[in-house]
Amino acid sequence: MSLLQRLSQQARSENSQAALRGADPVTVVDPRTSIKIKIHQRLIAEMNNSDSSLRIDINGEREQLEEAVVQVANLVLDESEGEFRRDRTQIIAEVIDEVLGFGPIDPLLKDDSVSEVMVNSARQVYVERRGKLELTEVRFRDDQHVLQVIERIVAPLGRRIDESSPMVDARLPDGSRVNAIIPPLAIKGPCLTIRKFARDPFQVADLIRFGTLTREMAEFLRACVLGKLNIVVSGGTGSGKTTTLNVLSSFIPGDERIVTIEDAAELQLRQEHVVTLETRPPNIEGRGAITMRDLVRNSLRMRPDRIVVGEVRSGEALDMLQAMNTGHDGSLTTGHANSPRDMLSRLETMVLMAGMELPVRAIREQIASAIDLIVQQSRLSDGSRKIINITEVQGMEGDVITLQDIFYFEQTGKDERGRVMGSFRTSGIRPKFVERLIAAGISLPAAIFEE
Repeated sequence: MSLLQRLSQQARSENSQAALRGADPVTVVDPRTSIKIKIHQRLIAEMNNSDSSLRIDINGEREQLEEAVVQVANLVLDESEGEFRRDRTQIIAEVIDEVLGFGPIDPLLKDDSVSEVMVNSARQVYVERRGKLELTEVRFRDDQHVLQVIERIVAPLGRRIDESSPMVDARLPDGSRVNAIIPPLAIKGPCLTIRKFARDPFQVADLIRFGTLTREMAEFLRACVLGKLNIVVSGGTGSGKTTTLNVLSSFIPGDERIVTIEDAAELQLRQEHVVTLETRPPNIEGRGAITMRDLVRNSLRMRPDRIVVGEVRSGEALDMLQAMNTGHDGSLTTGHANSPRDMLSRLETMVLMAGMELPVRAIREQIASAIDLIVQQSRLSDGSRKIINITEVQGMEGDVITLQDIFYFEQTGKDERGRVMGSFRTSGIRPKFVERLIAAGISLPAAIFEE
């Protein structure tokens, strides 16, 4: 959608809302809204006027467009005879956000302390800061205003959202993950959730500083990635799985070919030889969908050294396990589960979702031979994110997959400020796959495994 189309849509929406209230299109109840509508209308007029002295290039750089918006806004505000003298700077900033950004939530997206933006309705916007939810003072004009912002996000990606397709997953230009759902499914009005993308991806040193893991645990995980172990990062929603997967991926040597597969591309790998694949939803006729399973299968024909799957949710788990069992060692993925044991149960269920009538024991043997390590991540009650288990998948005993914790987090209570107290501990048991690491020329100090 071009800048001119966007402005025209906004003006039509604002005028229609004014008309619904029985007001003149330009004389709306809220004077600030009225002046912003005037600025929008003047911008449209200047763009359509070939003789305009502003010479606004709708395809120009953001800085040029911003300068043009400021010029037009100042002209309109000057004509208001100082009525908005105190609010001038804020009004201009809001118009720039509306015209060139994502409306009222634009300042939240630029705020580095905000990790998630949640628009529950036009009048209720929450953010997550340092793992805690906060209600903001940000407000949209109405539901139509929220819908405009959603359409602005999804349209450039070829996605659509309407009554026939009321849910959509998308991403912002910076890679931030977006989910939107609208009526009739969302009862209170359009709902928008944005998981922000860090401008500079966290490195392992950052996670150590945050207390997500210890230096010894990081050294151990680095060795496991270099040794081409198959690793699953497990955890609940918002526990930091993708961040940890990103850090684990950063340990992959730069001379290996990496294929990443995601629903919405958000991994930030720094290596040069990376192929990024992203699923595609069905078109308006319900055709043309490309699923995670399709991409996992296709990736096997792309001569990958490593396959990194953003998250396994369904039948693609079977293809992933088969890849791990047929020479594609060093694969990484994430999954939703509350413990390493739960993760294994979920993998069983996902394999069954692939439609293959396999006996449970056969599925468990596939899982036990494919997965080497489960990294369990959790968001604790104080909002902190920690790796609470690093667990080895040892094999089968009868019909049961045997697990052994290598590291774990032991919570001992909370301090007076409500922060979780505890420490990372080691079980004192040396994992079975250490011999594989030694054979690959990777040595770990014996002291890492001592209690």
